[in-house]
Amino acid sequence: MAVMDQTAEDANAPLFAQVQFYIVQSKGLATDVEKDLAEVLKRNGAIEHCPPSNHANIPFRGLTHIISSTIDFEGYEKAEDAFIPVVNPGWVESSITKKKLANPRSHSPDPRLYFSGLIVTTADLPEGDKDAIIGGTIAMGGLYSSAVTRAVTHIVALTMDPNACQIAVAKNLKCKIVLPHWFDDCLRLGKRIDEGPYTLPNPEVITKAITDRIPDAARPDLQGATSAHVGRLPTPVGSPAPERRDLNVFKDKSVMLAKDLEIATHLRETVEDLIRSGGGAITTDVHKSDIYVCQYREGREYQTASWEGKVVGNLPWLFHLISHNAWTSPLRRLLHYPIVRGGLPGFKKLRISLSNYNGEARIYLENLAKAAGGEFTKTMKQDNTHLITAHMISEKCEAAKEWNINIINHLWLEESYAKWQVQALTNPRYTHFPPRTNLSEVVGQTPIDRPALERVFFPKSGKKLQNEPAEEEELPVPMRKADANIANNKVSNSSAVQPPSSGNDALPINRLKHSDVPTPKAKRGEQHRGSDGIPVKTPARLGAEGKENETPSTTGSRGAKDRAVAKLHDLAPDIALYEKEKKRVGGVIFGGRRKGDADRIDTSRKRSVSIASGESDMDADADEEPKPAKRAKKGKGPPQMRLLITGYSKWAENHKQEAEDKSRLRELGILITNDFTSCTHLAAPRILRTLKFLCAMAHAPTVLSTSFLDDCLARHKLLKPTDYLLSDPEGETCHQVAFADVASRAKSLKGGLLKGQSIYCTEHVYGGFDTYKRLVEANGGKCMLFRGRAGAIPAKRSSAEEDGEEEVVYLISGTKPEEQRLWAKFRSMANVVGKVPQVVRTDWMLDAALRQEVRGVEGYEIGDTDDA
Repeated sequence: MAVMDQTAEDANAPLFAQVQFYIVQSKGLATDVEKDLAEVLKRNGAIEHCPPSNHANIPFRGLTHIISSTIDFEGYEKAEDAFIPVVNPGWVESSITKKKLANPRSHSPDPRLYFSGLIVTTADLPEGDKDAIIGGTIAMGGLYSSAVTRAVTHIVALTMDPNACQIAVAKNLKCKIVLPHWFDDCLRLGKRIDEGPYTLPNPEVITKAITDRIPDAARPDLQGATSAHVGRLPTPVGSPAPERRDLNVFKDKSVMLAKDLEIATHLRETVEDLIRSGGGAITTDVHKSDIYVCQYREGREYQTASWEGKVVGNLPWLFHLISHNAWTSPLRRLLHYPIVRGGLPGFKKLRISLSNYNGEARIYLENLAKAAGGEFTKTMKQDNTHLITAHMISEKCEAAKEWNINIINHLWLEESYAKWQVQALTNPRYTHFPPRTNLSEVVGQTPIDRPALERVFFPKSGKKLQNEPAEEEELPVPMRKADANIANNKVSNSSAVQPPSSGNDALPINRLKHSDVPTPKAKRGEQHRGSDGIPVKTPARLGAEGKENETPSTTGSRGAKDRAVAKLHDLAPDIALYEKEKKRVGGVIFGGRRKGDADRIDTSRKRSVSIASGESDMDADADEEPKPAKRAKKGKGPPQMRLLITGYSKWAENHKQEAEDKSRLRELGILITNDFTSCTHLAAPRILRTLKFLCAMAHAPTVLSTSFLDDCLARHKLLKPTDYLLSDPEGETCHQVAFADVASRAKSLKGGLLKGQSIYCTEHVYGGFDTYKRLVEANGGKCMLFRGRAGAIPAKRSSAEEDGEEEVVYLISGTKPEEQRLWAKFRSMANVVGKVPQVVRTDWMLDAALRQEVRGVEGYEIGDTDDA
């Protein structure tokens, strides 16, 4: 707090003159730190709202900032809907250090902005990698620094040699020097993982072998959130005996326990007594409750509570509150929200097993799979459909590869449950396993998707629940609520609730807030006025004090619509001013002066951003000089060709030259890509048998010589590709291939050379199993690892039996002793199921992909006596 103790001086006003703040109490924010923060803010001109006591009733009116070390507090959703930025304590120190209000987005406690708090600099990286890291860091809440300072938290480098790394070591800076691979893995997963394995000078991702054991990762915050069902009543933390329980988490709250809770009468009475002794109340009327506790997402009361914005949770969540005596949102943890009878549609047919998850994480994922409706199996068999694993080092993972079982990480299960929709297995986030990382460390970080809940279980259109019993009657017709801005903000109590109009959906909980701009400078005590001089009040979005997510009711009367149109007309000047502010350099100044403010200064100075020509006349003041439009930047436009390159020696070990050449080629309309499925052209010095070349041949690109690149760069223009078609007579003779015929076959096959074929491959084959797997799949086949396990080869297809044709299965193998031992097993297993086994060398697959033609195995077949 040494930096924070200094008072910021400003020529016109104190630094925090426009700030009205509220500090949320939490375990992550010590009491003395709270007091220091409040003192520093007030000394620099800020106004504190309600000193921290009971943060359940946060006074939102006039509030500009909420300071909290977490988003897990009651009222966060309301703050998000009201566009009030929630910042961590570091925002205060950063603002004082910079002598201006820091960007709230860079100091957000929201775990979705997982780079928040990071200040990153790079050292001797290629320009393309550098730009990608900077862009990803800023997008996820971090900051970039061009120089190495004490504020920098991470230096991204490939070695310890760059000057930036040497300066950090010499000055003993408290920053981490990491490989760029860490950012890549974090962005792929959408989670921040431990940077330990990526930290220089001895990163484990380089120094450790792939097969070395990966340490387990604990998730202590999963305690009490691993099951949707409960056993015994927990004792509050810090309470040595039941008679000394001291609860205040239910203070001033009304709790309704639903009838569908699966607990005994005496346990229900005990829970009710605990709530009353903690200052809460028990009610049987859902409209009078603040908290609704139920087991299932069904029934009239559940839907009504959800529409009215009550806090809806299940019994494990309630017990978690009792145990920890601290507020947590039931939406934060997936199993703290009511479950669904029958589970997620599409999950019943799934058989799921786990690997490499231990302790609380394993119990949590087991119960989550069951709650989603799937069948969980402790042991994995061939009839399993999915294997969820934290990393790829285990016997189950190897067996799953051999049995062609889907291998994914836990994010697939969590996000399918959170969004209540089975997620596609093709999403690379679910099949990414960073080296030396145990994904158990990010288990349980996925919250419930609130918009998905609303869409499926309590839609605004008022239709019945997905799982609502058919015999239940319709919901009662609601009474119309009074405007929250009228009669001293008193809201009339209605006996029933109606879903809001489907015209405008509520703002989702999981969107990124518009908090990435500076806080507005507004005078305290100043009342905003419209263009007609009438005070303009904030719309009644938040509802009554103490009620969370109060949903305004609607009416179908014409008079209400006329009044709304008239009010919108009165606000038109302010809307026009907002549209102008959006063009201001630095972004929108939220909450700034309005058009009708008496003391608003009419700025007639020239500005760099002008009003768009397509806007209405009200967008410009009558006395304002016309402003020249800023010339738009010239874009690169869509690429004219997508080029895949292989065997280009000019870029070998010269990353800087590669980045510069790729940028120049992009300006010419040539996009360099590594995706062989989308490339239109392939450049190579000669006919090669590299993975890129062979995979690309399946999609019939135009094959060019790499001299095409050299000449385009030398002349700085896009030349005719047809003048640079690859000509390699020696290669054609060597590989016994005619390139013209290959192109014709590839165009007709359309990547289906091996369609319907199952190709097996040994584990120790030269080049690695993954190489041949990619090659086979690029040609439409299915490649499976063969280790000689029983049942690895399935029975003959019924269609093949009817046609009387022989079904051939291939095993791609080398001649190592461990591979030779598998040949007899493969032939025996294939014969048992009525298939013809063929054990072939790797050249068979390489030549088939190059020629786009499957020929006989003569010259490729391996016999039992082969050792070469």
